[in-house]
Amino acid sequence: MISQTLIRTRELDMKKDKLKNAIHLGINKLQSALKSFFGQEYFRSHIIIWLLILSFIINTANWLSLNIWVKPVDFSIILHYNVYFGVDSIGDYREVYILPIIGLILFFINFVLSLYFYQQKERIASYILLIATLMIQLSLAVASTSIILINY
Repeated sequence: MISQTLIRTRELDMKKDKLKNAIHLGINKLQSALKSFFGQEYFRSHIIIWLLILSFIINTANWLSLNIWVKPVDFSIILHYNVYFGVDSIGDYREVYILPIIGLILFFINFVLSLYFYQQKERIASYILLIATLMIQLSLAVASTSIILINY
């Protein structure tokens, strides 16, 4: 009886050790993959880093501002206002989150394209894509701010 319990505990210990080793191996592989990815020349460019950081911060601020100001309501809210025609789009309060989602999707698409062009030695194209990303994020932040100001 005691020997069977001892054998089972040893087997469990061996399984735990195998699991720990597998986890450590996976973590080490992930760390080396991240080091090789972020060790590229692309991420050593200060212009690239600043454009990526600013775009990401603006998108995050857009998410936060909408999350803070837009409250769940039962009635429709104004989604778009035009000076010439007035209100031309109304909808559910959740629809305001389409703007930061679009910004995030465009951020990742332009990031991948920028990385590709930078690796192809087309640095100017890479910079232009990231500057466009920053301008898109700023435009979406202005649109989100106008939605907040019009409705709240």
